[in-house]
Amino acid sequence: MTEPGGGTVAHIEGRELPDEDVVVSPPRRAPLPLRLAYLIVGLGLFVIALGLMKEGAKELVPSLEGSVFTDNYWSTLGLGWLGACIVLSGSPVAASALTLLDGGAIGRTESFTMLTGSRLGAAFVVLVVGVIYALRKVGDKPRAPISIGILSLLMTMVAYVPGAIVGFFLLQGGAFDGLRIGDSPGLTSATDALFGWAVDLATDLLPGWALFPLGLGVLLVGFALFDRVLPEVGGHRLEDGREAWYERKWPMFLVGCGVCLLTLSVSVALTVLVPVVAKGHLRRANTLPYIAGANITTLADTLVAAILLNDQDAVRVVVAVTVTVTVWTLFLLAFCYPLVRRLCLGIARRVLRSRSRLVLFVVALLTAPITLIAI
Repeated sequence: MTEPGGGTVAHIEGRELPDEDVVVSPPRRAPLPLRLAYLIVGLGLFVIALGLMKEGAKELVPSLEGSVFTDNYWSTLGLGWLGACIVLSGSPVAASALTLLDGGAIGRTESFTMLTGSRLGAAFVVLVVGVIYALRKVGDKPRAPISIGILSLLMTMVAYVPGAIVGFFLLQGGAFDGLRIGDSPGLTSATDALFGWAVDLATDLLPGWALFPLGLGVLLVGFALFDRVLPEVGGHRLEDGREAWYERKWPMFLVGCGVCLLTLSVSVALTVLVPVVAKGHLRRANTLPYIAGANITTLADTLVAAILLNDQDAVRVVVAVTVTVTVWTLFLLAFCYPLVRRLCLGIARRVLRSRSRLVLFVVALLTAPITLIAI
């Protein structure tokens, strides 16, 4: 029997086969010329957005200096965390942390904590998707997709909080002051020549306060175009094969790194776990190394943004987060993985014992950054 969407469903004695036996046509991708057009326009919008946000940050300095959102590094940690939860993505908030630094609205340590906060809130979208997936009652384990969201948030905190603490003190102590990456006036002049006109036009037409939110909107559109270009990564990719490689932590860690590099989005890389776990193709315990790997390579696009800004302090902030979190994550996987797995799975099980506990978990997740902002 052929479904309207083009897939084929087999029947045995009038019964539909289970989900895993349903043959669904792979998603159609846009033609190559169209994808190249998306790539070029997306890159242009990315650069224009950074320019707009950079100019807008300068206009926001008087308003942000000493405000409750930026008066200390605790506040910017909460701002990055809450912002990522609200926009359901960490990358735009991470880019905002760099442009605010470049514009002088916040200092280097505040930019560091805002970037860290954006990573803590980036996995919130996985929990949202997991809840929606569970409401559809797909699979034999309705709580499994929700648990992926919880595990993604917990594993991110376990990796980022201790690692970022070390990175914060190293950055503050000047350990990265001699680092220079992508310090190329030629690159800056080329991007200014190609896309600077758009920033100049917006500056002439709009009030200064409007440039930063406009840049953030342009950045979101740019990321949406990138999503149309980047490789399709669906649950079936991880379901293929029955080898035991996905039972081991290091292969799963490398797969997480690779998938996030391909998609340039930790949200996408982690969300694909939801249907895989919901249908029983992968155990929840085996997803933790994958989550850890994705949380490292997700900073690739943020480093590119720092280089395009031609701000070495912004580059040092990104490198400080990346290096310390990577070292700490590798240490955890090498020497503490059984403990980390027991801890994360134990918390997830307790949260999922009742609906009220899940609600309390979400409330605590959103209350924590608001409290940090108020400090």
